[in-house]
Amino acid sequence: MPDQLILRVAVPAPLYNSFDYLPPDGTLAESLMPGVRVSVPFGRGDRCGILLELLTEGNIAGRRLKRAHAILDQAPLFMKADLEFLIWAGRYYQHPVGEVIANALPVRLRKGEPAASVKTTRWHLTDLGLLQQASSLKRAPKQAALLALLKESTNGLTKEHLAHQLDTYRSPLLAMQQKGWVEVLEHDDPESSASRGQSAAYALNSDQKSAVDAVDLGRFGAYLLDGVTGSGKTEVYLTLVNEVISKGRQALILVPEIGLTPQLIRRFEARLGQGVAVLHSGLGALEREQAWHLARLGHATVVLGTRSALFTPLPRLGLIVVDEEHDLSYKQQDGFRYSARDLAVIRGQRGDCPVILGSATPSLETLHNAQSGRYGHLKLTSRAGEAKLAQMDLLDIRSVRLEAGLSPLLIEQIRGTLQAGNQALLFINRRGYAPIVTCHDCGWVAECRRCDARMTLHGSSNILWCHHCGSQRRLDPHCPECGADDLRSLGQGTERVEEVLSQLFPEIGIVRIDRDTTRRKGSLDKLLEGIRKGKYSILLGTQMLAKGHHFPDVTLVGILDVDQGLFGADYRAAERMAQQIVQVSGRAGRAEKPGRVLIQTRHPDHPMMQLLIRRGYDAFASEALAERQSAAFPPFSYQVLLRAEAPQESAPRVFLDEAHQQGVALANGRVEFWGPVPAPMERRAGRYRAHLLLQAHQRSDLQRLLAQWVVSLASLKSARRVRWSVDVDPQEML
Repeated sequence: MPDQLILRVAVPAPLYNSFDYLPPDGTLAESLMPGVRVSVPFGRGDRCGILLELLTEGNIAGRRLKRAHAILDQAPLFMKADLEFLIWAGRYYQHPVGEVIANALPVRLRKGEPAASVKTTRWHLTDLGLLQQASSLKRAPKQAALLALLKESTNGLTKEHLAHQLDTYRSPLLAMQQKGWVEVLEHDDPESSASRGQSAAYALNSDQKSAVDAVDLGRFGAYLLDGVTGSGKTEVYLTLVNEVISKGRQALILVPEIGLTPQLIRRFEARLGQGVAVLHSGLGALEREQAWHLARLGHATVVLGTRSALFTPLPRLGLIVVDEEHDLSYKQQDGFRYSARDLAVIRGQRGDCPVILGSATPSLETLHNAQSGRYGHLKLTSRAGEAKLAQMDLLDIRSVRLEAGLSPLLIEQIRGTLQAGNQALLFINRRGYAPIVTCHDCGWVAECRRCDARMTLHGSSNILWCHHCGSQRRLDPHCPECGADDLRSLGQGTERVEEVLSQLFPEIGIVRIDRDTTRRKGSLDKLLEGIRKGKYSILLGTQMLAKGHHFPDVTLVGILDVDQGLFGADYRAAERMAQQIVQVSGRAGRAEKPGRVLIQTRHPDHPMMQLLIRRGYDAFASEALAERQSAAFPPFSYQVLLRAEAPQESAPRVFLDEAHQQGVALANGRVEFWGPVPAPMERRAGRYRAHLLLQAHQRSDLQRLLAQWVVSLASLKSARRVRWSVDVDPQEML
């Protein structure tokens, strides 16, 4: 009698092991393939898991197993290499494998719903529509633009492409459909190159050509593409992607922010002449899943997305690009706390394909790997075309009267820039109207009732808003302590700066770009398009405005407040400050017009600030690396942060004390333990938080300890009173 088959299933649950089940009744053996979804009983309900492997009854003799309910897929969603990569990631980051694999699935598939069709719907002109002329639609310019766009296409256009090309397309599309001019058809194949022509390749300069030639597309290698802002890193990406596609392989492009994807999509589609599968959280669940299937089946040759796109199955993967690799957005800060940048290197190594890490301000970890020879170091030292790097100067604002954070000299420079017909960009990484509201009579300060933080005033709605936990309350006109009505706002955010700029320059178009003005889908892209068309002359915003955008008419950049980075509690604070300054500065002088950057500071003599301004980011990074080495901080050591939080103030400390004792006993002196200590913001969202930091000179020592320690933490009695998490290679200590 043949052995009974056993299904080993990864179930999404906060448990570190997989689970065994009997096959569903009547299941054929050939349908039991690793990588398919399985509906299984779990606890008092059902879960959708992934089949990892098949075992025989002899491997687990004596166990009484439940029977799985159903096999949900006819073919595997993950191949063997995909599952092995996900299992490795779960082990390294000490996260339950079932949750790791669930994280790699689109939302609908996690819930056990049927897989979406990979058919794409495209809009076509009907025979009647082909007879129409755009010139006859003078009173309907939006319909005329849509008609012209559809006439250029021989294979129809998806709604995603229409959204990228037109500010508004839904209303004119409906009007033309009612006239019988357009129709929607389903296609079995993804959008093909026939839908639009390719644009001419850009002529690479010598640095770009050297970078392209240095990348071996036939095998694994990690490369840092270290290029100043505006040096044409994207052109290097495009050239390499084009070569990969010509060899019949796929490329994965990771970007840090959703806001950067529309620009890159347009550039990739224009160059490659074919659709790009886009994956980010701003898409609808069905739309995202369809793109995921196109990639998994090998139909999409280019996948472009944010950090979670890293886990997309790609059967013919030939290149991975991580743009702006230094960006903190690549590190998941809750749940499965992975680094997409670091895992991209591992995926490239396991898939034997090159990985390009691009940045004008490389992280110190990546720079150290390049300098030590682990990564290839490709440099782009000058801006593309005739553009020159902007001149950077410090503005000493000690004893200077500021107007909503603007010094008289900066205001004068803005006025001169506008008179010359150019644009000015002002950067302040704080949204809202003012970060502090206080009573002038008694000194009361508006503080969050759930966090150790002050509340920010949002002037347009007169709301006090905690930017840490999200709680809101309306600003009372009277002080809650003494009843006085002399409440004053101190400091400034983007709203307040915008208000003052409107008073100083009443005839000038001003645009504010922050999370408050870009909440609606597509709003950021529309604002950026208005900037490129010259609708706005003063650009004001947070870091959303600073990343990757090309504004050829911006010749002045003003940075209002970066001093906090000089004295931050996190040892990475100075590195983040320097990266922010350089990235923002890179928006100036990107065309033939020279640019200037003015940085307001109360610490103009600070040695690290002087080093950055006078000698650039490379010199700053070298000094910062030397400091890290002397302190034995990463990248010269490796860290793990154990976090704990609870509604009771003492509970996190009790748990971490026990975890500390247990960890020391297991570490055999090879790992240092720092703490436990309260978190820099001890109370957040009504919960008290504490940290225990582990550090070792060898990554392997930490991993050996974690393999035993993390599983045993759950057995501690004190663990039941807290919510705890393990963060391997933490990027923030908050």
